[in-house]
Amino acid sequence: MDEMLIRQASARLAAAQRILIVCHIRPDGDAIGALLGLGLALQAAGKTVQMVCADGVPANLRHLEGSQQVIDRPKGDFDAICVVDCSDLKRTGSVLESYPQPDINIDHHITNLEYARINLVDPEAVSTTQMLANLLPQFNLSINQTVASALLTGLVTDTIGFRTSNINANTLRLAADLMEAGANLPVLYYRSLVGRSYEAARLWGAGLSRLQKEGSIVWCALTKADRKAVDYPGKDDADLVNVLSAIEETEVAIVIVEQNASKVKVSWRAQPGIDVAQIAMRFGGGGHPAAAGAEIELPLQDAIPLILEATHTALAQPILSAAQQKMVVQK
Repeated sequence: MDEMLIRQASARLAAAQRILIVCHIRPDGDAIGALLGLGLALQAAGKTVQMVCADGVPANLRHLEGSQQVIDRPKGDFDAICVVDCSDLKRTGSVLESYPQPDINIDHHITNLEYARINLVDPEAVSTTQMLANLLPQFNLSINQTVASALLTGLVTDTIGFRTSNINANTLRLAADLMEAGANLPVLYYRSLVGRSYEAARLWGAGLSRLQKEGSIVWCALTKADRKAVDYPGKDDADLVNVLSAIEETEVAIVIVEQNASKVKVSWRAQPGIDVAQIAMRFGGGGHPAAAGAEIELPLQDAIPLILEATHTALAQPILSAAQQKMVVQK
């Protein structure tokens, strides 16, 4: 990242007293970890901070200190607005519709549209929380136990427990540093990645019972009726897509979740060397090469063939380099 941009962001935060921080809808561990990590560090420095996520904090992340402060929409005026782990403003939902252009954008998605006045975007980072672990000291903010726990949660979840192909020795060194700051890795790992509710396990059963394989693609769909039948409270796939991604001889796993009669949410997971973010972008979504998602305004049965066709087409095309992918995003 550009050192001048880092200095500008630091100065902007230092000058502000009332700060709004927003992450993306349907948040994962990196989004909530970044939201809490930056927000709690700023609070410790004496700032007044509102932390906002339109969809609230998922159940598997509510153990994190500070999660009870997260609200679903901002209230009042602010001296600075910061968006974290969000590739474009549409992914924040409607919470910023009546507010000016964000001041700071901190993100690691290669599909980031650089929509803020100051854009700190590093596609090489494994998570936005990894970026913040390096940025907070440069912002003259401290990493205490609660901040470290939030940051380590994001690091663990976005690497699926240090299993993604983009981790390196520095990733593990950072995890060790955050542990030394007081974060409890075994507890955070279990609470964010391993533990599942009975209802989530039953939802997996519904999806697995209809699992299909087309070449190197495995996929399934989850309906509103499936969620109702097992009393699952969310509108997500309960991380079923990560289970499917472990199936041998599979290049891409897809889970399609019916949101309502005219909308579905799609999650893709890919083996190293395959970029599903480019597929998601075709449907207005985004993400990482190995993990991406999108919402599609179509009924479930109409969306399924389009999703599968786009995925098959992408698998048949040459893989773009990181530089080429960035050029596609900018266009």
